[in-house]
Amino acid sequence: MEDSERFEEKSFPNGDVYIGRIKDVLPHGKGKYTWKDGTFYEGDWVDGKMSGKGLITWPRGAKYEGEFSGGYLHGHGTFTHSTGCIYTGGWRMDAHHGIGRKMYSNSDIYDGLWKEGIREGCGRYSWENGNIYIGNWKSGQINGRGVMKWANGDIFDGSWLNGLKQGSGVYRFADGGLYIGTWSKGLKDGKGTFYPAGSKQPSLKKLCSLNSDDSGLLSNTEKHMPPKQKFTRSFSEKISVSGRSKSSRQISHRTSLDSNFSLQSPAGDCICRDSSPSVSQTLNESQSESSLSPSMVYEREYMQGVLIMERTRHYSEMPHKNKRQNKFSVKQVKKSSWVDIFGGRRSYYLKLNLQLGIRYTVGKITPVPARDVRSSDFGDRARIRMYFPKEGSQLTPPHCSIDFYWKDYCPMVFRNLREMFKLDAAEYMMSICGDSGLRDISSPGKSGSIFFLSQDDRFVIKTLKKYELKVMLNMLPKYYHHVGSYENTLITKFFGLHRITLRGGKKVRFVVMGNMFCTELHIHRRYDLKGSSQGRYTKEEKINSNTTLKDLDLKYEFYMDKKLRESLFKQISVDCMFLESQHIIDYSLLLGLHFRAPENLKALVEPSRLMQPQFSIPSEDDAHKQGEQLIIPKGLLLVAHEPSFVNTAPGPHIRGNTLRAYSIGDKEVDLLLPGTARLRVQLGVNMPAQATRKVQEDKVEESEVELFEVYDVVLYMGIIDILQEYTAKKKLEHACKSLQYDPMTISVVKPKTYAERFISFMEKKVFPEPGTP
Repeated sequence: MEDSERFEEKSFPNGDVYIGRIKDVLPHGKGKYTWKDGTFYEGDWVDGKMSGKGLITWPRGAKYEGEFSGGYLHGHGTFTHSTGCIYTGGWRMDAHHGIGRKMYSNSDIYDGLWKEGIREGCGRYSWENGNIYIGNWKSGQINGRGVMKWANGDIFDGSWLNGLKQGSGVYRFADGGLYIGTWSKGLKDGKGTFYPAGSKQPSLKKLCSLNSDDSGLLSNTEKHMPPKQKFTRSFSEKISVSGRSKSSRQISHRTSLDSNFSLQSPAGDCICRDSSPSVSQTLNESQSESSLSPSMVYEREYMQGVLIMERTRHYSEMPHKNKRQNKFSVKQVKKSSWVDIFGGRRSYYLKLNLQLGIRYTVGKITPVPARDVRSSDFGDRARIRMYFPKEGSQLTPPHCSIDFYWKDYCPMVFRNLREMFKLDAAEYMMSICGDSGLRDISSPGKSGSIFFLSQDDRFVIKTLKKYELKVMLNMLPKYYHHVGSYENTLITKFFGLHRITLRGGKKVRFVVMGNMFCTELHIHRRYDLKGSSQGRYTKEEKINSNTTLKDLDLKYEFYMDKKLRESLFKQISVDCMFLESQHIIDYSLLLGLHFRAPENLKALVEPSRLMQPQFSIPSEDDAHKQGEQLIIPKGLLLVAHEPSFVNTAPGPHIRGNTLRAYSIGDKEVDLLLPGTARLRVQLGVNMPAQATRKVQEDKVEESEVELFEVYDVVLYMGIIDILQEYTAKKKLEHACKSLQYDPMTISVVKPKTYAERFISFMEKKVFPEPGTP
């Protein structure tokens, strides 16, 4: 022991007392410190701070025993709260951090990862009532992939967001029934398939992949229509009377198992509550599902938890892929040498190389002082080149991929474009290069391109052919000027242009784009529109839940606010004229539709008279009251824009200004979704409309019932495929065909012809609201 270290009892002017070893004038070694308020610590000290192992006890009964560092709870230890909560695990700076187990005062238990006092990462949560969740957490809430098992035996395995089911998932009922589909904010939303108990169900491999392509889901419901009726905002008399037996039977199958449970912050009273339905209610609905025929498979479509369509099939009728065809398709893929350049692990290497290159480029260009773009920034010398050896170099990190060369095109231009779109460099880099990585998505077209999606869905990365890269570089100066002049442009947002070259000389080119379908609302239908009817339809056998439909598949007409429509068509015209100037004549309008279910739909399909005695006859007054009940209120409202109520920062679409609406006096507007959200209305984003559809009585099937034909919808729009420049004769003939011209009678097709036809098609689909001048 050093001469300066000694054992003392020391009292301080503020009433604190220390008994233990002291070095100079500071506690050092073993000692006990008692504060004036009754708190005391007994354990190790280093230079006047609690460091090492010890026990601290607070006046109200809480205590901590474990490791300390620099005066903080840091390391591993056990904390017992005065309410009875007990946490044992890792700590960092007085907060739960790392692996730990927490037993709450109400007997709930969480085992898993923590980050700065909040559940973050993988973990298992057991409720006192018997419910169990195993999966991912983020910011203290269930988030990501996970499995929830309820006390009654029901199990959900799928995606979660902020504690609610969100995205694809599999719901297995306790009786053996199975539902595969999609959810939005805890409610079934979109298409799915229900397999009754006892029926032949998909294999475990299929369930794990959640591959809806093979589950027989259909996206094209326009081909199966309800009986022809007038266009009103109410149910037709035919559905409300003769169709009631069907609709009431279907609605009785609607699942209310989408339980929303909330977990209070650990900083609170350590209480977790489960607001799921009662076990008896869940069992009743499960029994209702199980009463269906086990030899049948039920293809369903939901809208915010409401069943709007059901289609019955025998399991033997479900589409199955031919093994021979599968082998053939695999051989076809292998012939695409530029796509298959990495062999069996091409996707992994491509994504890793992309992340390494983008991280390097953004890190290199961001510190450069901001300045206006010069003509030299578009030239051949405006490139960043770097070699990435596997073992690393002075400028590049070691990596698990193969050696490659990286080229970044026009870095200053794209840096300014990202700033123009109000995209923070750090957010951009973390979105694409974060730990979660990139995800593969299937190609919606015939180009054979590979598509990747960023972990937060904000960005799409697409491989390009050499001529597409040249088109992009040639039009980049004009594109930069166009998007700078028109903040609300609908043309695809580009954020980066890159190339990867292997040592053998193989080259793969990429472009980073904004994902217009990264939305707060679920997209129920997707359409790729070119304004042509030549071959623009989708065969029924090729339709699944992820299919992007075409022009002839669009059976809806849309009515929207006069001012919103004017803004939309003005921008479409400007964008089309720009594409005409660049000789682009094969672009598309990508249209996404989010349908809203009426708030009182359940009351409409289960009217009060169904609760009356079976043989009672309603009076005329009762019939009149029921007619009033059948009026469906608008599910979308336009209200004056108030920045304090909505987030005015650029969203995932990275669009422009808030739009004005005629219906509220030419003021900037927000979209109010009753009981759900308030969203800022931007061009091509969150644009409300009313969709109507002409029904055909001869196409109604006995097993299908749709509840209404007038929908409130939210539209999402963007112009895509702008890198297809047609100059060669063969490509010109293709353009003539798509425009319904005979290629033998004309030698030149002007791009303006395509633009005019495109705009004319849209004008026949989108109208101002009835009653506006």
